[in-house]
Amino acid sequence: MDAAGETGMFLKDGDATLDYRVDWSAALAGGVTIVASEWAVSPLEAGGVSVVDDGVDGAAARARLGGGAAGHVYLVRNRVQFSDGCTDERSLTLRVEGR
Repeated sequence: MDAAGETGMFLKDGDATLDYRVDWSAALAGGVTIVASEWAVSPLEAGGVSVVDDGVDGAAARARLGGGAAGHVYLVRNRVQFSDGCTDERSLTLRVEGR
């Protein structure tokens, strides 16, 4: 699932582990690359959404997210640092529902 630009809303089952990615290609002009990517979930809670795995694939930052309590809403942020020293952040909102 892609989250491009501003915050997007996604539905997720609490038992599912799914891949999400942020496409940073618009920010990578002139040979700039992603040198670091960090994911954070809030709120942090027992049984809540967690980052299972993450990385960078070319112009996209990716995260595999698992868990989550039905009826809860989580904010997931991706903060990246670019090779030119700039940083930026995008976020997505996950609403967890049993399916």
